[in-house]
Order: sequence, then structure tokens, then C-alpha cells
Amino acid sequence: MDSWLQLAANRHPDRVAVESRGVTLTYSALLEAAAGTAAALKSQGVRPGTRVALELEDPLEFVIALHACLLLGGPAVPVDLRLREAERELRRRGAAVILRDRLPAGSPTAWAPAPLSDRQTATVMHTSGTTAEAKPVELSYANWLANALGSAVALGLDPAERWLCPMPMTHVGGLSIPVRSAVYATTAVVHRGFETDAVVGDLMEPSRRITLVSLVPTMLARLLDAGLEAPPTLRWALLGGGPIPPALLARARAARVPVAPTYGMTEACSQIATFGWPLPGVEIRVRDGEVLVRGPVVAAGAVADDGWLHTGDLGELDSRGRLEITGRRSETIVSGGENVAPAEVEAALLEHPSVVDAGVFGRPDPEWGEAVVAIVVLHDGATIDPAELRAFCAQRLAGFKVPKAVAVAATLPRTASGKLLRHRLNGLV
Repeated sequence: MDSWLQLAANRHPDRVAVESRGVTLTYSALLEAAAGTAAALKSQGVRPGTRVALELEDPLEFVIALHACLLLGGPAVPVDLRLREAERELRRRGAAVILRDRLPAGSPTAWAPAPLSDRQTATVMHTSGTTAEAKPVELSYANWLANALGSAVALGLDPAERWLCPMPMTHVGGLSIPVRSAVYATTAVVHRGFETDAVVGDLMEPSRRITLVSLVPTMLARLLDAGLEAPPTLRWALLGGGPIPPALLARARAARVPVAPTYGMTEACSQIATFGWPLPGVEIRVRDGEVLVRGPVVAAGAVADDGWLHTGDLGELDSRGRLEITGRRSETIVSGGENVAPAEVEAALLEHPSVVDAGVFGRPDPEWGEAVVAIVVLHDGATIDPAELRAFCAQRLAGFKVPKAVAVAATLPRTASGKLLRHRLNGLV
């Protein structure tokens, strides 16, 4: 298969490929930089199939490294720098090379295109399930291409598209922006992180010409609180990553912010259905209340024996085939667009010497979508300040996993076999 970056550079060499904090790279410049990094990686033994962990804070360097991996066929493994060292180590597992601090330098002329198959793994993303260990998801070039083309049909495509990315590119929703932009030969405007004033400034300034932005509900709420109204060039704010409160959509409509609600998963390159409609080529079924998905966006390793991705989400299809999600996954908490495995938080709490039992659940929250809430049982005679427990967790977990509230109970509801009855925890606080 041909490289998306090479095709874009051949067609539009002077078009801006990526922009961050006032620094821009055209497609020809991005190709040259990525080829140089690819040459250096090749000299370090990276070949098709060799995993490369990306631990880079600078957005432009991250995009260059991503495309270097895509040119070589070495699967890119984005690693969230907000995670603790033990958590990052889990995500690096299997990576032969780790890129951090700065990119290796090589001669662009020393790199030659690698023969690639669209079925090869392009990226390895990680998602938290119901266990404490992160789950790797291998997404192929074919998965990403189907995602890009399907998203273009769902949202339309402006040849002068400028897609704003205030999300971490270690998240599938953030990574999809530079990938899709390369497929389209359009511009990705990448922020280092989400800063409300910076995003409002980009969206409200006509000369910035932002046409698309990807957000999670928490971000949109903060933008509206900061006065975002009728952004002049915005076609759609793609909104996903968790439950979307109807009141938030009403606020966006009142502020004339065009929102495109989307449903997706890491296992499906972030987008499965937008406005309730499946992307082209994507099939959705509801079996026993559970949403099942199959199609070219779905990672091969995520498909069950029956040929479907079992999402664990509850939903309904209306008479026209539009999907409505009616329930949350049984375990995973989605807080501010980030997945949190309750078992991982419980394991951290149980490391405290005063805690004998712990249960974690998500409680609906107007800001975060869901807030991580913990209930602990203490050893006889022990007392503890909830703030101390939160600080204890903050030393072991990423910030978005730390409980927003901690309560103490005499006992936790469990079955005879000892399984935690998570659905009953909310009644204890």
C-alpha cells in the first residue's frame, strides 16, 4: 500500500500538514522530517512489525514520530505521560524502541519505502477494561483508512479542513486527528493539552479557520462556561468519549455550537456511529440488549468467535436503524473522556494499611460525565481522612483515576462467592 503521508506530500507539498503553537510543517517538510526519523529508527533495528513506544511531550515531535513509524511499518505505541511509571511500563511491553525527550536524527535520503500491507498493525492503543491491567488493541492500516473515509462521509470533508485536536494523542480520539488529516491531505491543529482559553481563542478567531474540533463532554461544558458562542468557521464539534447529558446538548444549541454526537471505542478506531448512524461499512446489531459491531474499522483481535465486537454497552436501534446507547458498560467508568477500571483504583486503595476492602463506581456528574467514587472498609479501630486516601491514590494512579469522593462503610455488598455487587454501592453514600 502507498503511504498516506507520501501521497499527501506528492499532491499538496506546500499545504500545512500540522500546526502547533504557531509552528507549522507543510506536507513536504513533514515527510522529510518523518523520513529522517524513520532512517534513524531503521538503523536501530526497527523493521515492519517492530513496536516503537512514543513518550513524547511535544505535539510536533509526536506527529513526526507517528508518521516515521507508519512509513516503516513499525507499530506506534503511544504512551500517556500522565500515567505513573508502573502504568507506562505496562504499555511499553513488547516495544523494542522507546522514543522520549527528543527524536533520533537521520538522513531522509537514507530511508526507502517499506513494503506494507494494509492488514499490518499501524498502532497499538491501550484501553482499560474491568481488570487492573491495560489491554492493548492492535489497529491496522486498513482499520484507520476505513475510519478516515467513514468519518469523512459522516461529517463531510472540506478540502481546506483544519481539525483542532485539544485531546491527548495517546487517546484514540486524539490520535485519529493527525491520521485522518494525512489521509485527507488536510491540516491538523494540535494543542499540547486542553486549555480552555486557548481552545476558545482558536475557535472564535476567524483567521484560525478551525472547521472541526474533537471534544469530550467535560471539555465542551468548560468551553461553554468560558463563553464559546457561534464559532465562525466551525462546521462540527465531534463529541464523544462518554455519556452526553441532554442538558449539555441543549446548551450547545443555544450557544450555536454545532455538535456531532458520536459513539465509538478504541477497538473501532474511535468512531462507530455519528448522529446515531453507523459509519459506511459498519454493521450494528443489538443482541440481548448488548450492542454488537463489525466492519472494517474493528480491530481483528477484538472480534469474538461469532464475528462481532461485543461492546458491553446497552443500546437500541430505532425503526430507521439509528443507534441509541441506553446503558453503560457494567464496569468501566468514563470520566472526562478517559476510561477508568474500578479494579485498578480498588487495588491502589487496598495498598493503604488502614483499608481492608474497597469498592469503586461511577456516579453521574455534570462536569465529568461520571465521577470516580470510592467506598472503603477500614480495619477495626482505624480512622482516616478521605483527603489522605485521595492523596495516597494520587501517588499511584493518573490524576483522572483518583476518586473525586471517598466514603467509609462498615461492609460492602458481596455475593456468597465474594463478588462485589457494584450496582449497589451508590446506595451506601
